[in-house]
Amino acid sequence: MEDTAKNKPNKVFQCGSIKAAIWSDSKVKNNTVVEVHSIKINRSYRDGDEWRHTNSFNVEDLPKVAMVATEAYKFIRVQESEQNNTM
Repeated sequence: MEDTAKNKPNKVFQCGSIKAAIWSDSKVKNNTVVEVHSIKINRSYRDGDEWRHTNSFNVEDLPKVAMVATEAYKFIRVQESEQNNTM
């Protein structure tokens, strides 16, 4: 049975049809385990009866892209700060 928790993002920020999903993975760097983050930003839209997703944005989407990107950045930095304070 597959571990479904590995297939879910750590955190999702949404503004209308724009979503930023934060994914984390552990890597070994200089003999130390470090957490590496990646962020996927996409826009949802309907095509007939189906929901689709794209990473292409209209000019009107850009303020929302900026907002979810900023929230993702703040979330990651707060997590890193909390981890550094517990060490």
